[in-house]
Amino acid sequence: MNEEEKNPTGVAAPVEESSRITTIDMLRGVALLGILLMNIPGFSMPDYSFEKFSNDPSSINFWVYQFVSIIFEGKMRAMFGMVFGAGVLLFIANKASKGVTAHVLFYRRMFWLVLFGLIHAHLILWIGDVLYLYGVCGMVVYLFRNVPPKYLVWAVPLVAVFDFTANTMHYQEIRAKRIAYVEAVEVQATGKTLTDTQTKAMTTWRALEKTMIPSREDAEANTKTMKSNYTAIANHLRPIAFQFQTEHLPLWALDSLALMLLGLALFKWGFLTGTWTNKNYWTVIKIGYGLGFPLVIYSNYYAFHHFSTLEANLDRMEQVPINWVNLIYPFQRILLVMAHSASLILMFKSGFAKNLFGRLVAVGRMAFTNYISHSIICTLFFFGYGLNFFGELEYYQIFFVVFAIWILQLIFSPIWLKYFRFGPLEWLWRSLTYGKKQPMKR
Repeated sequence: MNEEEKNPTGVAAPVEESSRITTIDMLRGVALLGILLMNIPGFSMPDYSFEKFSNDPSSINFWVYQFVSIIFEGKMRAMFGMVFGAGVLLFIANKASKGVTAHVLFYRRMFWLVLFGLIHAHLILWIGDVLYLYGVCGMVVYLFRNVPPKYLVWAVPLVAVFDFTANTMHYQEIRAKRIAYVEAVEVQATGKTLTDTQTKAMTTWRALEKTMIPSREDAEANTKTMKSNYTAIANHLRPIAFQFQTEHLPLWALDSLALMLLGLALFKWGFLTGTWTNKNYWTVIKIGYGLGFPLVIYSNYYAFHHFSTLEANLDRMEQVPINWVNLIYPFQRILLVMAHSASLILMFKSGFAKNLFGRLVAVGRMAFTNYISHSIICTLFFFGYGLNFFGELEYYQIFFVVFAIWILQLIFSPIWLKYFRFGPLEWLWRSLTYGKKQPMKR
């Protein structure tokens, strides 16, 4: 989702195809397809369904889960965030020199992205929407567009610490509510009358169960809801989406802001545009994989032993005030996404699998359309008002749906762009941003 502008007429307009940076389009395409690997369980799997296989190394589902978690989890969203950050600079390129009010255009662009995010979450019903988040974060990132890259990269460790601190405070708030609830349950079990404080503790925890930590009974009821009609599903999902877009927005925003600022720095340094030497890319690969893989493997091993079930998670919450192991996540993710990006750029520059990478470029150029298509296809396939496959497939089987969507978009995107300048939603977004209908056909 980026836009460059090198229009010799001096009129604000989307980027000409010859001026696009194909490495960035390629990385966006890879990230977009990779994100579906992480989103597909949210479309298809009931609450706590992972418990059936995440503790069983004899199951194929266990090893698929570990592979996806180690290689892709968080890394694809990180790559997408980095590319989005670079897109901030690409969008405003040359606009100021042509008398165009870049500020107005950019914030109009982000406004429409926020609106698309609300539609995505509350009408298409994907509560994992990032458009709203990226629109809000983009408005902030724009303020840092002229900051030297050596300062921008500090956003990663600083935000990692701030993010860990904020999440720990949020965790401790939930933990306090959990402990108060457990104490109230123990008093209730003795037959004593609960105090007003204890009654409130019971009510407060029950509210948390409805939105964040469903009980076993809630999980079963949620599955039935997801296999019912549109209205029931919407009534279930919209409050959760609203909570993420309001109360929990600061927790999500910190992480995305850091990734976008890193993207600004990497674009200015030439990393994302493929201008580094092969030797430097190889250095990133060796450091990223050399440090990142041991960290993520240890983190997954730790989770395997301590967070195997809902009950184990709740017991752990009652006993442990700070989960220090969570500090590993932001660093292993950055190390691995940098290594992934460097590897992809090297392969792209070498001409390896040229046809495949050309198709990934096309997918990246239609990222907005393809991203929304993921949600439309998956909701219609899994939700009750569609084909109703929610909770019907094993974990490894849901990735056959992913592969089918990948193949569809890798075939369709190049064909569409052969006849049209933009994807359908890219065209709509650009027309709204510039306040006039953009040419569509080639």
